Amino acid sequence: MKTTAFTRKHIELAAKMAEFAGYNMPISYSGINDEHAAVRNNVGVFDVSHMGEFILKGPHALDLIQRLTSNDASRLSAGKAQYSCLTNESAGIVDDLIVYCIEENKVYMLVVNASNIEKDWNWISRQNSDGAEMHNISDKTCLLAIQGPNATKLLQPLTEMDILNLKYYTFSKGRFAGVDNVLVSATGYTGAGGVEIYFEDKDGAPDLIWDAIFSAGKTAGIKPIGLGARDTLRLEMGYCLYGNDIDDTTSPLEAGLGWITKFSKDFTSKGILERQKAEGLKRKLVGFEMIDKGIPRHDYEIKDGSGITIGKVTSGTQSPTLGKAIGLGYVDFAHGSLDSGIFIKVRDKLLKARVVKLPFS
Repeated sequence: MKTTAFTRKHIELAAKMAEFAGYNMPISYSGINDEHAAVRNNVGVFDVSHMGEFILKGPHALDLIQRLTSNDASRLSAGKAQYSCLTNESAGIVDDLIVYCIEENKVYMLVVNASNIEKDWNWISRQNSDGAEMHNISDKTCLLAIQGPNATKLLQPLTEMDILNLKYYTFSKGRFAGVDNVLVSATGYTGAGGVEIYFEDKDGAPDLIWDAIFSAGKTAGIKPIGLGARDTLRLEMGYCLYGNDIDDTTSPLEAGLGWITKFSKDFTSKGILERQKAEGLKRKLVGFEMIDKGIPRHDYEIKDGSGITIGKVTSGTQSPTLGKAIGLGYVDFAHGSLDSGIFIKVRDKLLKARVVKLPFS
């Protein structure tokens, strides 16, 4: 298994470790519910250095991004970021990603999912007919996500960058905790506020930054957080997880990502998506909460009142914040209206649930 620059620290902190996307990653430290609450109410630190980062440069970089992604990257100016999708030739999602504009029309960073680094790199490379300059910096880039309502307040003394007033989906570059060339962004995956910190794994930077963050937050009760709580936090917000809720067979429109699907430009499978929109979707991703007692899990069948299969669960958990079982799943479009009654097949029982608005509340 691969490791990150922080694997030793996780082990020293007695984290429960497991393989994730080929990396030895911390799943939990003090327990998922405790860590979840720490992020929702205070501040926690995730090591997400397993994520992938690509730099695209030169006069053809923006054109390449525009042709391959569903959102309109031409709207980005330096210091702004954008959530988007790479679409394949059948309108499925190669990956969801964040596009960072480092220098307008010249330099961009794409942040992709850890499990898709090689797939995404190969996909983009094959489409790079005009010769945009590409660099895969994933293996030498560290990424910490400091999340929670108190995150920026605790971190501000470590930098002259104004991270207290960093707007959603913007970023700054500068010196942080004595380390130069650090990128700090506000594109969180938890819905709890906070920032992400990108920096190069060199000259002791990982130890310097980790130690500075935990020293700054010690009296406030800062905690390391594992990927288990990251999953429950993102699910409460209704955020998609690649491989569960979206994949090569799901379209952005089916996944509720029409807001990042811009038909004002040409991109891979634009025509298929236009037809889907015009003809109407056959299925859609919905959020639901359980009425009967039971926890929905990935791949559980979703049924109608007659016991006919109308879809399947893609993500599910017992929400630590809300105290009820929640999930995401694809259902036939006719069953996707708010408050529609559905049934989740748990073992041999059909348990009542209802479609609800996202984020969960």
